[in-house]
Amino acid sequence: MKTSMRGATKAGAFLFLIYIIIYMIVSWRTGKSFTEGVTDQDIVRRKLDTIEKTLNKLDNVVRAFEKKQDTLQKMLEEDRLRWRKAADQNETPQEKKSNKLFPKSALLTTWGENLSEDDQREAQALFDKYGYNVFLSDRLPLDRALPDTRDPRCLKKSYPEDLPSIGVVLIYLNEALSIIKRAMRSIIDRTPKHLLKEIILVDDNSSEENLKGDLDMYVKSLEQENPSLAIIRVRNNESYGLSHARASGWRAATADVVAILDAHIEVHELWAEPLLTQIKADRTVVTSPVFDKVNFDDLKVIPYQPASHAFDWALWCISPSVMGILVAERKYLGEIGLLDEGMQVYGGENVELGIRVWTCGGSIEVVPCSKIAHIERAHKPYMPDLSEAMKRNALRVAEVWMDEYKHNVNLAWNLPFENHGIDIGDISERKKLRERLNCKPFKWYLENVYPKLDPLTNLVAYGGGKELKNRDTKRCLEIENNLLLIQECSGQRWEIQNIIKAF
Repeated sequence: MKTSMRGATKAGAFLFLIYIIIYMIVSWRTGKSFTEGVTDQDIVRRKLDTIEKTLNKLDNVVRAFEKKQDTLQKMLEEDRLRWRKAADQNETPQEKKSNKLFPKSALLTTWGENLSEDDQREAQALFDKYGYNVFLSDRLPLDRALPDTRDPRCLKKSYPEDLPSIGVVLIYLNEALSIIKRAMRSIIDRTPKHLLKEIILVDDNSSEENLKGDLDMYVKSLEQENPSLAIIRVRNNESYGLSHARASGWRAATADVVAILDAHIEVHELWAEPLLTQIKADRTVVTSPVFDKVNFDDLKVIPYQPASHAFDWALWCISPSVMGILVAERKYLGEIGLLDEGMQVYGGENVELGIRVWTCGGSIEVVPCSKIAHIERAHKPYMPDLSEAMKRNALRVAEVWMDEYKHNVNLAWNLPFENHGIDIGDISERKKLRERLNCKPFKWYLENVYPKLDPLTNLVAYGGGKELKNRDTKRCLEIENNLLLIQECSGQRWEIQNIIKAF
């Protein structure tokens, strides 16, 4: 930059000098009529004096200009050094380290060190509302790259071209707009066009305005970009819960295979082909990909190990690979009873489907080469305490499918065998479905599908409690930052199972 400035200075001086010479020639000619009687020597001396004065002025102008350029260059160099130092410190030059306004926030514990106080307030408010980092999501590209977390053996696999078509159902309730957009973008970009027939958006009665107009505009832009892709909107007039929302998405689908996903996901490359290959080989297989966890704070993708569909007697899935993700042949899913729409809110629906598929002639397979990144919320904003809904749904599953083992669910939830006071809804149609499908007893499931689940036979007694406190020290056993500690009691409560068996 310094070289170009000096070049400009020289060029300006040269042009100015040409101007002076022309001016002097003209002046010489026009001045002839006024110099009659004056000797040539006087005329030359006067002209030379004029030229000298002009050149002195020109020299002063050039020197002043160069001085300004040197000052400007020095300022630029100082500014450049300041920015380089700021980059090394990973902060902007004007940025001062802000006070932490929310030191106990799960969001701001390890993320957001350099946020201003205003940004901290905005990020925390969005986190409280959604349970994950929307402040960051809104600033990430919709087509961000994901790390390839597949097993190296998956990279050597190939898949046939003539696979069934797939329709993707995305379920959401007041989800962040940028999260839904990124889910759709990843599905479109990472699913072969000849396989992806439709995307079905199921809104379970969201109240957020931007999930209407703004999302509609984004959908229109995707439709223009992908004219062969159908994007279908399903809006429920009231919130019926996860099972009902998934079922309404299935009803809107027309593709050979339906993938029912949460909206807070991103699919990896080659996510669909491994699943479709399994289903093409056996239409009675209900498949599930392997999850990668997306951190709720920094939104980084962390690989989980492949896991099987498993649960404990509380009927809560202990494998991350079944959290809201299932891919099945559309017609077969309808034949075996779709999903239990009598389930409320969230929890237990995947366990019910798993028992039904296995005992009624199908199978469930986790496909390790299919990967989907799923955001792990810090909290469920739509229902802070899910235990009541999960408890109800678990009892409903037990009553329909678990035969003589159903009371084990009561044990897991510390409920009396009789008169537990929880209304599980009408289950008559689900019992008729079980009879119509000629399903095997639950004992067969325990022996052949999930033998590791302790059947809890020969019980003598059971009971429960809620607090672990040392009577002498009055200190409690508590969990803090994933560590088990004995400390001053802070109000943590435990669900304790005390099961006595006869061996």
